[in-house]
Amino acid sequence: MYIQSLRLNNFRNYENLELSFSSGTNILYGNNAQGKTNILEALYMIATTHSYRGAKDRDLIRFGQEEGHIRTVLMKGGIDYQVDLHLRRGKTKAIAINEQRIRRASELIGLLHIVFFSPEDLTIVKNGPSYRRNFIDTELCQLDEAYLFNLSHYNKIMEQRNKLLHDIYYEPSLEITLDAWDQQLLQYGSKIIERRTKFMDQLNEVIEGVHQKLSGGREHLFIQYEPNTLNDKFEKELKASRERDKYTKSTNCGPHKDDFSFICNEVDLRRFGSQGQQRTCALSLKLSEIRMVTNLVGEPPVLMLDDVLSELDSERQNDLLNALTQVQTFITCTGLDEFVNNRFEIDSLYKVSEGIVFREN
Repeated sequence: MYIQSLRLNNFRNYENLELSFSSGTNILYGNNAQGKTNILEALYMIATTHSYRGAKDRDLIRFGQEEGHIRTVLMKGGIDYQVDLHLRRGKTKAIAINEQRIRRASELIGLLHIVFFSPEDLTIVKNGPSYRRNFIDTELCQLDEAYLFNLSHYNKIMEQRNKLLHDIYYEPSLEITLDAWDQQLLQYGSKIIERRTKFMDQLNEVIEGVHQKLSGGREHLFIQYEPNTLNDKFEKELKASRERDKYTKSTNCGPHKDDFSFICNEVDLRRFGSQGQQRTCALSLKLSEIRMVTNLVGEPPVLMLDDVLSELDSERQNDLLNALTQVQTFITCTGLDEFVNNRFEIDSLYKVSEGIVFREN
């Protein structure tokens, strides 16, 4: 699985850009705010249909323009796929695969599998629960079409339920309609809990060995799933939280409140881990993602490292770069220091300056 080419038109700071990529290591270097990350963002959109920065589609279109385009050609399972994303200000995006328009954006997810690693990911251990839930959801949505379906419906139902809770505050007689929304919330939420439980089991099978190798055999890492509720208690606890829900005008019970912790040698790294331990844990998580996707899909994913090498010490840089064999990799960095130049073979090198990309090899 690898991305062969990218074409951008009126996307972020690019008016027109065409690039071809190596199936090995692709490095984009240059000063900050020149457009390196915008290229990764476009590739991320092809895999997930949304910006990893959380930007709205209209914000991705070049200033002063009404439309923007992303086109990639990628290979998966020995077959070429052309993917086109058409961004339109004030309208939903249009997507085509091999020039055939698809009806729903979700039909694209799962065609391209990526593992994205940024400096923000190094803080996943100590940040709030939403960061860890996003990690689970991003990975599972790429791997499991049913999970994507259930999560999408769950979020829509919860949004409607919260709106109803707000309306009940002003019109108490509407409470009778809550039961219908609760049943749907239980239906989809229970499937999310079940799949997350399985995912954690699969992840723990991989991350134990990965982390032991990174720590020289000194540390044993286990990820502990902390569901807000369990399936056999979900209905009861949802009903019990209704008065609180009405008071807060929001849903307080369900998998949207889940979390998980990292237990290293029986110590909770969220609370007691050093920064070094937390960063090694985050690195183990990303390396385990690569291995899990390879095992489940049969091909390694595409790896994107967005200015993350500068945030790692030399030992962790080595650990990460040693895992790059057989994986198409995109690396952004500000400069080509001796380490980057001599640590591994660079298959394609690009200099990015003021929205212009120069290929140097």
